[in-house]
Amino acid sequence: MEEAEERPVYLDFNATTPLCPEVIEVMIPCMRDVWGNPSSAHAYGTQAKKAVEGARRHLAQLLGCETDELTFTSGGSEANNHAIKGIAYALRSQGNHIITSQIEHPAVIEPCKFLESHGFRVTYLPVDATGRVNPADVEAALTPQTLLVTIMHANNEVGTIQPIREIAEITRKREVLLHTDAAQSVGKIPVNVNELGVDLLTVVGHKFYAPKGIGALFVRRGVTLEKMVHGANHELDKRAGTENVLEIVGLGKAAEVARLQLDRNMKHMKEMRDRLHAGLIKHMGEARVRLNGHPEFRLPNTLNVSFHRIEANTLLTEIQDRVAASAGAACHADEVDVSPVIEAMKVPIEYAMGTIRFSTGRFTTTTEIDTALDVITSAAQRLVPPDDEATAVSGLVDVSPENVKLTRFTHGMGCACKLRPQALEKILTDIPITHNPNVIVGIETEDDAAVFRVNEDLALVGTCDFFTPICDDPFMFGAISAANSLSDIYAMGATPLFALNIVGFPSNRLPMEVLKKILQGGTAKAKEAGIPILGGHTVEDTEPKYGMAVYGRVHPHKVWRNCNLQVGDALVLTKAIGVGILSTAAKRGLASRETIDKMLDLMATLNRRPAESCDGLDVHAVTDVTGFGLLGHLKEMTVSSKVDCTLYAKDIPMIPEAIEFANQGVVPGGTVSNFEYVGEMGSFHPSISKPMRFVIADAQTSGGLLIGLPANQAPHLVERMVQLGVKTPRIIGDIHSAGVGRIHVVPSRPEGVCQRIENNTIYISSRIARICPSIRDPGGQRHCPRVRDPLSTSY
Repeated sequence: MEEAEERPVYLDFNATTPLCPEVIEVMIPCMRDVWGNPSSAHAYGTQAKKAVEGARRHLAQLLGCETDELTFTSGGSEANNHAIKGIAYALRSQGNHIITSQIEHPAVIEPCKFLESHGFRVTYLPVDATGRVNPADVEAALTPQTLLVTIMHANNEVGTIQPIREIAEITRKREVLLHTDAAQSVGKIPVNVNELGVDLLTVVGHKFYAPKGIGALFVRRGVTLEKMVHGANHELDKRAGTENVLEIVGLGKAAEVARLQLDRNMKHMKEMRDRLHAGLIKHMGEARVRLNGHPEFRLPNTLNVSFHRIEANTLLTEIQDRVAASAGAACHADEVDVSPVIEAMKVPIEYAMGTIRFSTGRFTTTTEIDTALDVITSAAQRLVPPDDEATAVSGLVDVSPENVKLTRFTHGMGCACKLRPQALEKILTDIPITHNPNVIVGIETEDDAAVFRVNEDLALVGTCDFFTPICDDPFMFGAISAANSLSDIYAMGATPLFALNIVGFPSNRLPMEVLKKILQGGTAKAKEAGIPILGGHTVEDTEPKYGMAVYGRVHPHKVWRNCNLQVGDALVLTKAIGVGILSTAAKRGLASRETIDKMLDLMATLNRRPAESCDGLDVHAVTDVTGFGLLGHLKEMTVSSKVDCTLYAKDIPMIPEAIEFANQGVVPGGTVSNFEYVGEMGSFHPSISKPMRFVIADAQTSGGLLIGLPANQAPHLVERMVQLGVKTPRIIGDIHSAGVGRIHVVPSRPEGVCQRIENNTIYISSRIARICPSIRDPGGQRHCPRVRDPLSTSY
């Protein structure tokens, strides 16, 4: 086993906590010896029952309640759902109104939205600039129809502690039930259900050093909930399901430790939090660091700050190998996604975009805080815009070229970092078109490049493409970006002539040696394409970006467009898809080295041979599959060609690991945007899963060519490509009728017209073979030899 790298400083204890030693100590023997069913009457069941009830007593002591008022759940989401829906349905005959706040956790917001869709009315109360609910607003919102008020005890993002006791006084007078989500407060500050005056309270184990997958719901005696999980009469018939003895024991021990060590832990976490805050102010200045949350009524471990004019994800990505924390905003090319909490607090956008939550724990040390301060402030100072002379730094701070991981210096990757297609379309419709009789292809279409007629026999093709790093290695990034830029020339049926470099580079964040390697990668790929690089342009940027303006030549009558698909055409795709998903997995450390190398090799492969394979065939339309994904680029083709098509999911070449990661939810935002962009123009057979749909929409970088040509010529094209060494050419769909551009995705072709690949051989139907007689073997089975493909396991 390889030696593990030094782990980053963990400052994300509000997200989850490790198991404390005391919890581990009681859980290990429980795993070995206490495995009976608590409902069983024999000795094994009795032993398990005692363990469960002992844990319940510890939790009851921490909360100041009776043991019969506690129901164990699978976690906070279940407890919140049970509290909110359980009250709503149990008391529906008495009203239909619920009050909550705008800054609740999704585990509260989503059940409320669900109830809204089922006839309930929900009031979402605002908060002040510190994130606090005004009790007067609660009182003003109450109506005779109000059944429940649910306000969190402490906010998970900014740590603000809500005035629950004051709210409880109001709800008690009006005879309205009060629930509080105490996921973040239990174990960090005193939480006593009687002092708070709540009727229901949610506990989450993994927030205070207990296992994940265990929680509890306090329900005051006399309060009745509709049962949510039906079955046997476990948990006093409040929640069916055999008790999770192991994790309940862990939760009980964590509750005991929290009760006994609460004052000490509160003091320590606050000291660590304040040390971090003071250090940020000292190094960055008060004008650069804004505190979010109440200065006094705040969790002792939570520090939410906004860095002025610095993108949170960019900063966190750069430091993620050394410090672990959470962002409160995500910046995209055309918008900034701010968390609902920060938005509700009305934090100015120039600060909101740089919001980061740091949260300390009982094990956090001063050494870790000081290390984190050095890492955070060094990176943040390099990200300060250069026009801010007071804080920006001009020198590079401790970054070795050998240790650089490029994807740590950008939050968007490759073609997935492009503008969302929905936003781009709105802008382009307002751009006037310049008319010139020699323009063959201009901005009036969504083609891959511009084409200008020089004379009757020569047209000039020009394109420009650049993006942020898709991989960590600078040389490979340069090579892949160059291959991607050249692809636009090949997609127009042209031959490349020369290129110019386009560079954006953060010279205050990365050494110039890194830029040298990027340019070397681009030069190597240009040499492979047989063209020189004649110069270029550079700008200072906060992220590394690289690409090319490439120029080529083509005969004016042989230009390939993306808008000329014909009914009866087949669609051929020349590269496997899924690199957007794999790139995200690689950045998160989930992909193996073998998978990463396979992905990089695929992206760095030129589209020259697939383009050359089309020589002499009646190619009707071509595009290269990049940032908008297979679905997005196909939509451009079908809409502009006024045709409808069918894709056969089984025939689409996909990298198998991409399917695995999509099933795990590892899907980049650009891919989701592509899926939304296709919208109603795309339809999927019900058997095609949502993860598979995301793979088909995945944002590609340096993807393959998508070629439309007569169906009877498609097998010839595939055969040529295979003979030239193209790894995964595949006939993936058909243009079946004139239309408005709809794309129908079905699992597979109808019987009798399918193609398959087995034992390095392409097998096609007899119907296709009749129009492609060159594909045959001595035994009568039509086929053609196929180059071994390491990706073919997915087909």
